[in-house]
Amino acid sequence: MNEVNASKAGRFMLGGEVGVNRLGFGAMRVTGPGVWGPPEDPEECLATLRDVPELGIDLIDTADSYGPLVSEPMIAEALYPYPDGLVIATKGGQARPGPNRWVPLGRPEYLIQQVQMSLRLLRVEQIALWQLHRIDPKVPRDEQFGAIRQMLDEGLIRLAGLSEVGIEEIEAARKVFPVASVQNRYSFTYRQHEAVLDHCEAHGIAFIPWRPIEGGGPTNDDSPLAAAARRHHATPAQVAIAWLLKRSPVVLPIPGTSKRAHLVENVAAAGIELSQEEFEAIGRAGGRG
Repeated sequence: MNEVNASKAGRFMLGGEVGVNRLGFGAMRVTGPGVWGPPEDPEECLATLRDVPELGIDLIDTADSYGPLVSEPMIAEALYPYPDGLVIATKGGQARPGPNRWVPLGRPEYLIQQVQMSLRLLRVEQIALWQLHRIDPKVPRDEQFGAIRQMLDEGLIRLAGLSEVGIEEIEAARKVFPVASVQNRYSFTYRQHEAVLDHCEAHGIAFIPWRPIEGGGPTNDDSPLAAAARRHHATPAQVAIAWLLKRSPVVLPIPGTSKRAHLVENVAAAGIELSQEEFEAIGRAGGRG
């Protein structure tokens, strides 16, 4: 096993049945500016993706809207036929009218269409984990949940999850299908979803924080984060990832990058073990922004 390896983060059973290492890879950045179109350096992106399983990462998170329809085929180009045990999680339910523009679109026929597209682009017969990217406020949510239930029943997807939701929405969805994961924005400096995370932990639901490394934040030289980074001979970003891993056993960070060197740096965070004192000090400094 490589010295730098995601397995050092520990394991989690998605839906109680699919095991993955707790440090994954977010594939949003293998696209162009504004998450739009192809990347500026496609060869570096492909090389980065090929390194993902070599570093022990067996969970890749993507979405049909990344590009749109750029990230998924790049993953297939880089890694198909996929290594045993690699879980590719994707999402649907957002239209992309332009760079940096995202519009929830949850009509059942659209969700089912996009799952079929993802199956084709990823070159798989079943999506291991499919997540509703956003609940569309213009479509009755039970219709969206019903489409997910249908896709589970038909075997198009094995497990299903939600993104950017509250506890009430999670519980409403759980009445229709088993919720395997929740993907909300969360980091040591952005903690508005603490209650959602606690709810996920209580129910064995994976909590996948997007934007796990926030820009800015309390990273000045005398901050607890910077101090911990010095003690562990690490970067502040690595310590921020380590903080997430210590926060809860259901947290699965998915830092993303389009560069091989940055990927190695992110994965090295799996080997950082913060003390309880360091964890609490960093948490206090980050606040609940």
